[in-house]
Amino acid sequence: RRGASLRVRGRRMHVALAAVSAAAVTGRAPPMVHIPPLGRATAAAPFRFEVDHVSRKPGSRARTGRIFTRHGVIETPGFVPVATSGALKGVTNEQADAAGVQLMFANTYHLMVHPGADAVAGAGGLHSYMGRTRPLITDSGGFQVFSLGASAASDGSELKRRNKRGGAGGLLLSTREKGVVFRSYFDSSPIELTPESSVRTQKALGADIIIPLDELPGEYVSREELTASVNLSHRWMARSLKEHLGDPRGQAMYGVVHGGSDRELRAQSAAFLSHLPFDGYAVGGSLGRDHEEMIELLEYVTPLLADQKRPRHLLGIGDERGVRAAAALGFDTMDSCYPTRIARHGTLLSRAGKLHITSGKYARDYGPIDPETPTVSASRAYMHHLAKMSEPLFITLAALHNIQYMTALMHELRERIRQDDI
Repeated sequence: RRGASLRVRGRRMHVALAAVSAAAVTGRAPPMVHIPPLGRATAAAPFRFEVDHVSRKPGSRARTGRIFTRHGVIETPGFVPVATSGALKGVTNEQADAAGVQLMFANTYHLMVHPGADAVAGAGGLHSYMGRTRPLITDSGGFQVFSLGASAASDGSELKRRNKRGGAGGLLLSTREKGVVFRSYFDSSPIELTPESSVRTQKALGADIIIPLDELPGEYVSREELTASVNLSHRWMARSLKEHLGDPRGQAMYGVVHGGSDRELRAQSAAFLSHLPFDGYAVGGSLGRDHEEMIELLEYVTPLLADQKRPRHLLGIGDERGVRAAAALGFDTMDSCYPTRIARHGTLLSRAGKLHITSGKYARDYGPIDPETPTVSASRAYMHHLAKMSEPLFITLAALHNIQYMTALMHELRERIRQDDI
């Protein structure tokens, strides 16, 4: 019976590859194709997603579920902290595990620049290289590459944090149909990144979930430019998927919905991806100028991604308001470096709001950081002292607190969804 299932899967894979190949050339959605799962996580097909509850609260799209991977199960909705270069800054893997981190995000671009995909592969993959036993997700490198371009008037919030090491002209050298060329910020050598090479790099890294190469235009580009960018991303993602399906290695690939704030383009992008055998969806690119615009856009996009067997991931959102809204709209995971980044700069999360711990009002505040969310055993006064003295321990304790706060928040949201309260 299992042999027959594998033969059926093989035939459907052949059909899917043909459809993906056509999409890679035309950028148009092919007829719907499916590669049915074998019914359970196995060495051949280790990735699957199950929804165990959909909220019955009127107007809610929230759901809870589980993502099954080679390296464990991810409870959803869940927050995903970012280990930029294969490490959460100031936090060990053991500490991350104890804090409840189930899925961790690593950036292909940074790992490609240093130490290089070959070095990571030589260790047996990113899990072995960084000593992590739980699931990992890597991006394509596209976001970082396009953030290296010269600053432009069309840039929005997604691209405003430009990398300044490349000078006024930036590090992005060219963007063509084949892919992009950029200069390494580490040694200035030119590096070519194509849909195929991005996938091969992510194969070498060996994360459980991988992302296809896409282009990230500025928030204020013309509609003509935005349309051309979405179509280019579609062709690149189809090429990425074709490369991935030729050697799956038990990894899952999420297609990325693009289109900026343009609803028509977002709908076209969602339709294109839903007709291809991606394992899940991610929503990326510019999501608007503020929370209100982001939430309105996501309220429109989420129903377009209605497949209950494919998880939804929100790229780059990690503030509490955004996370709460995303969970209510039915997103299963969301990643961001925000909680750990603000921790390093002295901002701690709490149910009473953000604590700017360097403020003098905390110098003799001997209470816990957040009385409602037990995290690290350090008082506000002690954290204030460590921050003011620039003690390295502060970075660790602050990052751990914010990570534990986020994991506790997600646990609460899952419970409230199951109770139909969200």
